[in-house]
Amino acid sequence: MNLVLISVTLMVVVVGALLAFQAPANAALARGIGDPVWAAAFSFGIGFLLLSAIAIGRGGSPSLASLQAMPWWALMGGLMGAIWVLAAIWSVPRLGVVTMMSAMVLGQLIAAIIIDGGGIMGLETREISSSRIIAIVLVGLGVIVSYR
Repeated sequence: MNLVLISVTLMVVVVGALLAFQAPANAALARGIGDPVWAAAFSFGIGFLLLSAIAIGRGGSPSLASLQAMPWWALMGGLMGAIWVLAAIWSVPRLGVVTMMSAMVLGQLIAAIIIDGGGIMGLETREISSSRIIAIVLVGLGVIVSYR
């Protein structure tokens, strides 16, 4: 494994840890204001402000033509993120952070192996190996174990 791959992997692990903190923070916000949808809206609003400031600071903007040329699913990331945040806000108080995050990761891995195996969304097709299937099964077992 080369240094770049290790560095990128460590960065993703750190960002993954942020997601574990995001879920209870958003759940606390929902409890405090009394509404999970408004909590998600505030969460996305703050993220929107940060990303807008960074984008404006960098200068330039995408053309309308480039956005119109994108496949419909390429513009669905925000919708998927909103669903993730709402699901996390709702499930953290019921499942706890470990079980919720494990279940989310299981769903991500199941979708990922389908995406990789089918070369879906413009990605290169990757082998659905027995080691990848075993990894997903182990995460599934982790979800079950985490209930206790």
